[in-house]
Amino acid sequence: MAYSLEALAAFTQAAALGSFSAAARKLGKRQSSISESIANLEIDLGVQLFDRGTRQPTLTPAGQALLVEAAQVLSSAERLGRAAGRFAAGQESRLTLALSDTYQSERFEVVLTALDRRYPGLEFECMMSEDWDTVATVQRGRADLGLLRAQESYPPDIEHTTLPELSEMVLAVGRSHPLARLDRVTQADLRAARELRIAPYEEDGRRIARGHSWSAPYYLMLLEMAAMGFGWARLPRWLLTRFAADTLVELDVPGQRRLLPLDLVWSNRRPLGPAGAWLLEEFLKA
Repeated sequence: MAYSLEALAAFTQAAALGSFSAAARKLGKRQSSISESIANLEIDLGVQLFDRGTRQPTLTPAGQALLVEAAQVLSSAERLGRAAGRFAAGQESRLTLALSDTYQSERFEVVLTALDRRYPGLEFECMMSEDWDTVATVQRGRADLGLLRAQESYPPDIEHTTLPELSEMVLAVGRSHPLARLDRVTQADLRAARELRIAPYEEDGRRIARGHSWSAPYYLMLLEMAAMGFGWARLPRWLLTRFAADTLVELDVPGQRRLLPLDLVWSNRRPLGPAGAWLLEEFLKA
């Protein structure tokens, strides 16, 4: 069924303003043009939209029902135009950030709020991954940007920059674990107990002997395993404080509390779009 957006605009404005002449002034057209557009729309739809037997045209029951649909069509057309304009300007339609649990900042909410305000039509995805899983995700194009604890080196197709913030990492065990009952925990005590460690699906080519350990690809899984008493884990302090303050105990082991640098990574094979480049710059602000 063919009907123009111009006719739908004439219909919705006439209904909202209560007269064809007011709609004409609003749209910058002649009243005869508005009347003709609405008449043609009624022919195309096969229903009468306005009762013209009154002093001012009033909506018929069909007109009242179809007014909502017409407004939705116009709204969709407006969104289509905005999206087309963004594409014409080179803006990406979707942006994916692969995010490590080692990152926790008060600025994160501020950055996302600003992203939403600046790019309201952008489809944004935030996915959790750690270490070389993040690197591989960016390499495959599954994510545009990755935020992870800094690595010693990166593949040649991966660009990286270091954030101005650091992540505090602490050792923790479940309250029922034998280490939690020691007044002083030593390196020997740690070696004798099971370590719960991060082990991403993707490897960086280095195999490190860990001895007696269990592993998981995410820190939240390590936190759950530690809370169940299966061993000790090195966890981001914010994660421990927010989710396990009642179930885990922080171990005060000399030399084991660490501040880790965090890197942002992206692929040099696929240039970032305007939204991705803007997000990168926002993360780098102190």
